[in-house]
Amino acid sequence: MSSAATTFCYAYPHPAVTTDVVLFTISDEQLQLLLIRRGRDPFAGQWALPGGFLDIDEDLDRCAERELEEETGVSGLYLEQLYTFGKTGRDPRERVISVAYFALAPSERIRLRAGDDAADAAWFPLTDLPQLAFDHAEIIRTAHQRLVAKLDYSTIAFQFLPETFTLAELQRLYEILVDAPIDKRNFRRWALALGQLEETGELHRRGSHRPARVYRLSDRERVTYLK
Repeated sequence: MSSAATTFCYAYPHPAVTTDVVLFTISDEQLQLLLIRRGRDPFAGQWALPGGFLDIDEDLDRCAERELEEETGVSGLYLEQLYTFGKTGRDPRERVISVAYFALAPSERIRLRAGDDAADAAWFPLTDLPQLAFDHAEIIRTAHQRLVAKLDYSTIAFQFLPETFTLAELQRLYEILVDAPIDKRNFRRWALALGQLEETGELHRRGSHRPARVYRLSDRERVTYLK
C-alpha cells in the first residue's frame, strides 16, 4: 500500500486550521481595513477578515495568499505572519486554530472583487468598524498594535508613500497610523537621519505658506517592509 493511501488513527482529535488576513491601507486621510461580508453560516451576512481553512497539503503562507485572492481579488502582496489565535469556542463549528497575517498596500494598487464564499468586500476606517464575526476584532487590535510598534524601528510606513512627497506629508502619514499628533521638529530630525530621503530639487507651494522641499526615497529596494 502506498503512503498516500495509508489510513492513520490518532488517540487525540485534531483541530482544524485556518488563516486570516488583516490588510491595511490609507485612504481619505484614514487608516482603513479590508473586510468581507460572509455569504455562509456561521455569521452569514456579518463582516469578517478574509480567510479560510487550510488544505491538508497546503503551506500556511500559500493558504493566506489563496484565501485573500479568492475572497477579495487581491494578490501579489507580501504577508507577514502576525500571531496564532486558538481560544476554545472561537468558532461554533469545531475546534479551530487561526494563524493570522497582516499586510500594507497603497490604496491605488488594490482592486477589490468579492468571490468564493464572500458576498462582498469593502474598506472600513479602523475607527469605525462594523460588528465582526468570530474573534476578528481581537485579531485586528493585535495587528494594529504590531504595526504601530514597528514604526519605532523600521521604515514600514514608507510603503504608503508616492514617488515624491514633502516632509509634512510624511509626518501626516505617521500621524494617521498612530492616530495622534507628532512633534514637527523631532519628526523631521528623525526622518532625515534615516539616510533614505533625497531632495528632488523641486518645491511644493500650498497657499501662502513657505514652499516645501520635495523628497523621494533614495532607494526603494532598501526600505524595510514588514520585517
